Amino acid sequence: MKNLLFAAFSFLGLLISCSKKEPADLYPTDSAKANYDTAAVDSFSAGATSIDVVRQIRMSSQQYQDSVKEAIKLQEEEKKLKEELEKENKKKAEEEKKKTGEEDKKKKTETPAATDTKTE
Repeated sequence: MKNLLFAAFSFLGLLISCSKKEPADLYPTDSAKANYDTAAVDSFSAGATSIDVVRQIRMSSQQYQDSVKEAIKLQEEEKKLKEELEKENKKKAEEEKKKTGEEDKKKKTETPAATDTKTE
């Protein structure tokens, strides 16, 4: 009886395993494919992450972006200060020219008077 039962289960298993039903496709053709190389790359081999890629990653970080913005602000402030200093220097130079011009006029008006008194 045990042999008959064993033979029946074996025959049933053989029928199930040899059925005409096709197995499910593990990798369907319509599935999404990666558009990049999925092979593992050793960090010391050719094609590993280069210095340029690491630099681009660092440049895209938020901390780097903040530091760039801060540097731009500092440059703008320095530019404004330089412009203000130039304006102040121009004003001072104009004032000095006016003062020296007025002094020259006074000297010129005083000098002929002094020479007139000498010639008399």
